[in-house]
Amino acid sequence: MLARRFLWVVAIAIFIVIASALAWRLAGNRLLSAALVPGAEYDAAAAGAPYDYALPAAWAARPGMAKDPTAWRPPGAPVQAKAGAAVFFVPPTAAFGTTHWNDRSDVGDTANRLAGFLRTEASALADAGPLWAPHYRQAVIGSFLADAPDTRRRAQAAQALAYTDVAAAFAVFLAAQPKNSPIILAGHSQGALHLLRLLKEQVAGTPLAARIVAVYLVGWPVSVTADLPALGLPACTAGAQAGCILSWQSFAEPADPDAVLAVYYAGPGLNGTPRRGTPMLCTNPLTGGAGASAPASANPGSLVPAATLESGELVTPGVPARCDARGLLLIGEPPSGYPAYVLPGNNFHVFDYPLFWQAVRLDAGIRVQAWKAYGKASGKTER
Repeated sequence: MLARRFLWVVAIAIFIVIASALAWRLAGNRLLSAALVPGAEYDAAAAGAPYDYALPAAWAARPGMAKDPTAWRPPGAPVQAKAGAAVFFVPPTAAFGTTHWNDRSDVGDTANRLAGFLRTEASALADAGPLWAPHYRQAVIGSFLADAPDTRRRAQAAQALAYTDVAAAFAVFLAAQPKNSPIILAGHSQGALHLLRLLKEQVAGTPLAARIVAVYLVGWPVSVTADLPALGLPACTAGAQAGCILSWQSFAEPADPDAVLAVYYAGPGLNGTPRRGTPMLCTNPLTGGAGASAPASANPGSLVPAATLESGELVTPGVPARCDARGLLLIGEPPSGYPAYVLPGNNFHVFDYPLFWQAVRLDAGIRVQAWKAYGKASGKTER
């Protein structure tokens, strides 16, 4: 009798798990939207005063900072010398609140999540040179799930406010760099969105563009025809190339990119033309361009973070990668060891950097050397 009762409990538990998984697969994005989009009116004052980036506390990472999360390296990671470029990294969304449309990234659980993302993402670029990552009044995660006209309006206002902080932080970062020194711009998700605007408004067509080693616009869709021409830099086509842009969206197979495509198609590109139907930029981080697929043996190390994002293991070889016709970066079957944060549709968005952690680390160093070699070969001193 006890054994039969136990089997019934197990059967019910399995049914609940299967039903939940099916609901997540069929309606995961709608469930996320209903749970996370704030219901309040937009109120910029609710996010508090702007950060003062002259103060060290306004930075989530910066040179000389005690307990800098980007100083972390997974056990067994090869030692790598600093390449000599300053890195400006805009962190992804760590603000999951639903009360307001913007939340400060240096407070409570949001600050802890942000540190975890910097530890597992930005650390891949920290050997390229001194890395700066600002706190900012982030648009909350629900702002990227808003689909009704009134909530989209509020979401756009929240994202615009977040950008004002990023732009202010960039001005302070830039003032701290030696004249003509090389710079890497990088971000993930919301951070990449803000970098898109920063590139268009403050880099494209200016002398600063010649100082850019590379731009890692990872985890945000970029149109090859509607966005890229407005950014002033070309797409990267090879690993040993400087002054170019990389972008990718990681999906295991079978991939369902509907949520990403909804964002991608939602409005005009940076040059004012529609994104719908245009090719999405996809860089294969294992090849440095959009070329041929790369097997797992070409991946020098995928970082498998702990669920807390406080530690992780470097697995070699890592996952394979190939760009498909839709502009998605496909990594084959879902890899093991990634227990949390995988989004509906086999979207490995949270792991865009960790899946290619060592490859990105090597890529950045190679591009810095290419930038320096170009300057020497051309005789340029004003960059």
